[in-house]
Amino acid sequence: MAALLAGAALMLSGCGLADSHAVWPEILKVKSTESAPLEAPPDVKRLVASKLDSVFTAGSQPTHVRVSAPLHDPGGTGWTACVQAELTSVIGKPLGTRTYRVFINGGAIFDRRQVEADDNCLTENYEPVDSAVAVQAQQNTKP
Repeated sequence: MAALLAGAALMLSGCGLADSHAVWPEILKVKSTESAPLEAPPDVKRLVASKLDSVFTAGSQPTHVRVSAPLHDPGGTGWTACVQAELTSVIGKPLGTRTYRVFINGGAIFDRRQVEADDNCLTENYEPVDSAVAVQAQQNTKP
């Protein structure tokens, strides 16, 4: 019985020996996971200026649009940034400043969410999206 237990213990202890750092031939080692390469930081000002409709609804008439620096998205290979603007309701009533977190992947905004009270967007530094940047971005997107 002792020999059986010793044999089982020996077999089970060998499971951890084939990891990527073991001195076994490469074919016997467990492959280490390689992370996907990180894409270059996006030009958030240009993206937001050219696609305001992907962040704000057309009826909200965004003014004084400001963006934060892009940060690597911890949940993937893309980027996140914060966008603030003064918005107006559909009936013309000022809504005040609203802040959104935008998610960028492959050089395009693919999602946005209004920030909650505990989001770090509230402590970010913002730079205005110049009207010149917006005009240039719109000209670059026309066929």
